Amino acid sequence: MKKWMSKNHKIGILMTVALTFVVVCLGVRLARNDPDEAETYHLIFIPKTIDPANGFWTALIDGAKLGAEEMGAEIEVMGAGAEEDVEEQIEIIRQSMEKEPDALLVAPGDYSEVSDVLQEVVDAGIPLILLDSVIDRDIAVSEIGTDNYRAGKELGEYAATLIDGEGEIGIVSHVKGSSTAMERSNGICDGMGEASHQIRSIVYCNSSYEKAYELTKDMLNRYPQISLLVATNEYGAIGAARAVNDLGLAGKVKMVGFDSSVEEIQLLEMGVFQAIIIQKPVNMGYLGVEQAIHVLNGKKAEPKLDSGSKLITKENLYEDENQRLLYPFSGQ
Repeated sequence: MKKWMSKNHKIGILMTVALTFVVVCLGVRLARNDPDEAETYHLIFIPKTIDPANGFWTALIDGAKLGAEEMGAEIEVMGAGAEEDVEEQIEIIRQSMEKEPDALLVAPGDYSEVSDVLQEVVDAGIPLILLDSVIDRDIAVSEIGTDNYRAGKELGEYAATLIDGEGEIGIVSHVKGSSTAMERSNGICDGMGEASHQIRSIVYCNSSYEKAYELTKDMLNRYPQISLLVATNEYGAIGAARAVNDLGLAGKVKMVGFDSSVEEIQLLEMGVFQAIIIQKPVNMGYLGVEQAIHVLNGKKAEPKLDSGSKLITKENLYEDENQRLLYPFSGQ
């Protein structure tokens, strides 16, 4: 009898263990299928550059990180040392594919040169979201950025009022071949209307403060009739403004530009800039992550989203809404 009880006891223990195992496995499976149980997705964001000195890119990265944190995703940022280094960005995109991310967010450095490698991303089954700039192929599930043509046109319309049909105009653009440079320049020229015929010189600074500075000094020395400068991104705007200051031409040569670094805002307050078009990079980064998560959760992404822009002058600089746009993380 004792032997029989021992055997049954062992059978009971084995049945209990087996039942426990089934329950645990079933619980895990149910948890995986539970729509309320959020999966942690691994995203990679590749901006044109990682430059701590650049307010636009740091804010865009912060926006993407904020979106990932709020949506329970992990995000890794990989970027080139300079915006103009398209070859480095292409290599970084290839490196990112080896990590097999759930989705890839990219700010392409060129309109056509990065298209082939981004096609490889899509062909590998990795959802692609484009931020800030676009390419010559319609392969991304979503494109989020400033409406650069519209923003450029608004800036051009304002700039035309500063010269009143007199004087010449110089444009300090950023990277030749990038979609943002092309769209903004087209918008600026259309916004200026007849005044666009007064454009005397267009230079490309390759998103370098130093190069923008040197090119602007050279331009103003060669064409002393220039009375208005238009810059198409933060690097061009800051470099050109420093040159204008050093040449003693602040206020004499009117200036308008894109972006809103701390230095740009200070130069606007000082009267070196008459206006700046500020983008909304925090929105851009946040919306990019949001669209990636939508796709990964089986929802439909928005094919195109305008993250917004705003013309800021000395007259509206201190309005509460504009202060919040200029200092999004200040707690104002």
